Amino acid sequence: MKVMQDQPFQVMAKPIGPRCNLDCKYCYYLEKEKLYPETKKFEMQPDVLETYIRDFIASQVRLKVPEIWFNWQGGEPTILGLDYFRQIVALQKRYAPETATIRNALQTNGILLDEEWAEFLKENAFLVGISIDGPQEIHDAFRYDKAGRASFTSVMRGYELLKSHGVEHNILTVVHRENAKRPLEVYRFLKEIGAEFIQFIPIVERSADGKTLASAPQIDEDGVQYEVTPWSVLPRNYGTFLTTIFDEWVTQDVGSIFVQFFDMQLGLFMGQPASLCVFAETCGQGLAMEHNGDLYVCDHYVYPQFKLGNITETPVDVLANSALQKQFGDAKRDALTEQCRTCDIRFACNGGCPKHRFLKTKSGEPGLNYFCRSTTQFVKHARPYLETMVKLLQAGRPASDIMRLINSGQICGGNRLKPASAPSRNAPCPCGSGRKFKHCCGA
Repeated sequence: MKVMQDQPFQVMAKPIGPRCNLDCKYCYYLEKEKLYPETKKFEMQPDVLETYIRDFIASQVRLKVPEIWFNWQGGEPTILGLDYFRQIVALQKRYAPETATIRNALQTNGILLDEEWAEFLKENAFLVGISIDGPQEIHDAFRYDKAGRASFTSVMRGYELLKSHGVEHNILTVVHRENAKRPLEVYRFLKEIGAEFIQFIPIVERSADGKTLASAPQIDEDGVQYEVTPWSVLPRNYGTFLTTIFDEWVTQDVGSIFVQFFDMQLGLFMGQPASLCVFAETCGQGLAMEHNGDLYVCDHYVYPQFKLGNITETPVDVLANSALQKQFGDAKRDALTEQCRTCDIRFACNGGCPKHRFLKTKSGEPGLNYFCRSTTQFVKHARPYLETMVKLLQAGRPASDIMRLINSGQICGGNRLKPASAPSRNAPCPCGSGRKFKHCCGA
């Protein structure tokens, strides 16, 4: 196998595979059981787990990363039980040098969390992502168990345990066809329950029959025309969802609530490299590993044709830095449509996730991202405010100062002071900085 120069990479490990105690209607990962028809028990065996932890730590130490992150996902990883994760921590301590900092991130639906789990997660400094789609009616629209029972009450019980024990956490909200129509209801609910870090994940899956998922992304086999599933969010609705929430966030919550999409866009407007693969020019640094050690190019590409190998046969860093993986990552940039290449806001999305590039451009070229309209809508709306925040940060001031500027009526959508209300040059700046207007926002 041809190996390229070592690059940083992360692995989304699936120690329970696709097994889950919920049966969420929109979940794209439950169908992965079909990849392993002979498997009766989806559980990462001790030898695979130890090989992964040992080799991943060694690879990250060689790369001199400041923190070594292990990402545990599923399915629902807590099904494995607390003792399994105690074993994970013990193995990490065994193989990590004293100078290494080990961190763990756990994505969960929260249903199985109890006092003992919460104490363990706090004691071992886990970062926990918990899935909440909004208030009860909205959350339960698609998130139910195998018997069709609603999950909201159980999820909120787990969430309150995380908060009461001081566990570092964030909320992951899937944006689907229904909750996209109720943006403020979703956002205000998350604020009410004390959310500080929020990820909005838009769901779109293609279907050959209008009900079930397609067998693979981006591949139209035998002339089959794929459509999106009924729960997939519509581009215009998603754009409106983002802009509506942004309007409340930018006037009330900058600096106190961190919305991943908004933070990413602010960073991109500042010229920083994207820390999230969706917005990056290339991808390929976020791999997925199944319960048996099979490593795939990406969590959204767990299909046979995108399997790199198995970590028990080839070290994880060799697979992650293979020519095949680099080719996959570079294809995101190299396969951009002409419309994307010449777009004036290309920096804000870089064509988005390749999985979602199944529309055609205005000229008929295939490969346009399903969420192109959403991103364009958001950037056109939010650009003046993002540019103002960039200027504030460049001046050594917090981005949250924009709230004072907006709420005092000193800036408008054109990113300029309103002439009718602009103070005199020597007056105190209305943003509250304590400096004269001419030396602050008036500059």
